[in-house]
Amino acid sequence: MRRQSDLAVIRRVLDQARPFWLQIAGLALFDLLATPLVLLVPLPLKIAVDNVIGSEPLPEFLRVLLPGGATSSNIRLLIVAASLQVLVVLLIHLQGLGSYLLSSYTGEGLTLAFRARLFRHVQRLSLLYHDSKGTADSIYRIQYDAPSIQWITLGAIPVVTASVKLFSMIYVIARIDWQLALVALAVAPMLLVVTHTYKRRMRPHYLGVKELESHALGVVQEVLTAVRVVKAFGREDNEQERFVLQSRKGMRARVRLSFAEGFFGLIVNLTTAIGTAAVLFIGIRSVQRGIVTLGELLVIISYLAQLYEPLRTFSRQVANMQSSLTSAHRAFELLAEAPEVVERRDARPLTRAVDMIEFRNVSFAYDTKNPVLRGISFRVEAGSWVGIAGKTGAGKTSLVSLLTRFYDPSSGQILLDGEDLRDYRLADLRNQFAIVLQEPVLFSTSIAENIAYGRPGASEEDVQRAAISANAHDFIANLPDGYDTLVGERGMRLSGGERQRIALARAFLKDAPILILDEPTTSVDVETERVILEAMERLMHGRTTFMIAHRLSTLENCDVLLLIEDGRSVVVSSDVSPAVIVETADAD
Repeated sequence: MRRQSDLAVIRRVLDQARPFWLQIAGLALFDLLATPLVLLVPLPLKIAVDNVIGSEPLPEFLRVLLPGGATSSNIRLLIVAASLQVLVVLLIHLQGLGSYLLSSYTGEGLTLAFRARLFRHVQRLSLLYHDSKGTADSIYRIQYDAPSIQWITLGAIPVVTASVKLFSMIYVIARIDWQLALVALAVAPMLLVVTHTYKRRMRPHYLGVKELESHALGVVQEVLTAVRVVKAFGREDNEQERFVLQSRKGMRARVRLSFAEGFFGLIVNLTTAIGTAAVLFIGIRSVQRGIVTLGELLVIISYLAQLYEPLRTFSRQVANMQSSLTSAHRAFELLAEAPEVVERRDARPLTRAVDMIEFRNVSFAYDTKNPVLRGISFRVEAGSWVGIAGKTGAGKTSLVSLLTRFYDPSSGQILLDGEDLRDYRLADLRNQFAIVLQEPVLFSTSIAENIAYGRPGASEEDVQRAAISANAHDFIANLPDGYDTLVGERGMRLSGGERQRIALARAFLKDAPILILDEPTTSVDVETERVILEAMERLMHGRTTFMIAHRLSTLENCDVLLLIEDGRSVVVSSDVSPAVIVETADAD
């Protein structure tokens, strides 16, 4: 079962890496160049021992390649051997440098493409997923699990080149003495058994380490997000202990893995050492009997060191692959999370909404056991103002979240311009709404960029006009850098009222036909509330508006007050009766 799971992950990794096949193939060919170069490494030593010091005849292929003058004396032949040694080393290092550069370029490209895919997918997951899972785990998978794609894809290349190198060396050794080749290969089955055992037993431990590290990152993310609350309650030391506790669990798991990896390396090296010792013993006996020359034995011993390196590489890559496969599995788990709100293939375009909004017997629940809204039905004509009130947790924000398709109803329909919301393209639908939240969300860029977030191509004049309409221009103009002022993370360099007015300016600039105001004045003082309300009235003019508020005074100018009680809607008052028609659900 595990093997099938690994193969499935590898297939998905290779599919993800398909756009990079040209670079991967080039890297594989580049690495294959190492094999003939490595085979040349012991050749200068053999020439020096057998042909310069000894009296053995020069190999036939060297006699053909070298000019006659180079072999006319031992000194010249020694110079040839020394020069060949320098040339081989230079070529090996140039090959290694080229392989490293191409590997870095390809690997970083693979990781970036995979991270981008994960990030794009996470943004499209439903709010329900983010609310239940939090952000730290997704961040860890994008940042730390995504690089596994390059370790798996490029990690296969050393295995292939090591195999080519292994068979090439076995062939050369067998040409010299086939008995020594068999002795050298005798350790291979032992390495395969050890590697398979390690792979089977250690995979769950790698998964545990990833989860522990993700939890530790979650503590950091949570504390830094709420650092003001932590400081206000003097909980720095407690949070430090919580972080250290989670990190220590991950550290202990990593140490246990290090012991296992070290022991695995010891077994691999001990096995290859036994093979080398056996070849050395039998090889010396062969030299004494005249079966092979001393130079040939030195070549075999040199090849043997290189021969076991491919076996060690294969074992090491298989061991490292367990961590990479675990990370890739976690990354693909994230991709397997299906967005609850999906766009239909035949979704219709929507330029600008001009007609009524209608809820038809809409019910909604975050889970099947706890319904939030039940049987909501009402109609709103274009341009009407709807005030929404109710106790905390009554479902006010859930109601408008259904309208923007952050969620889909559990049952019932929501219509815009006579069509079900699910029939529209998501981007077109959400472009119909401008939203101002209780806690305004700003990004760590300039004030101008935050205002233009809904219209990135807006001109400076458009941005300033929106700020003037939102009563924000005066305080922005008094800042040292004006509209280029950086607001800091989540806008924390500005006051709550200033952030709210920038959020209003963003809504002005977007100029959407439908406006959602989710308790936008709850967290500001009376004077700031007056300024914001004045700007809000200008913003609401000519737009269908849904305003959520706890203070009924904030909703007094609305055409209708919609009270949410026990997940059901009740009309409290209506000054313009044709604007909103609410069908109150039965009490049961």
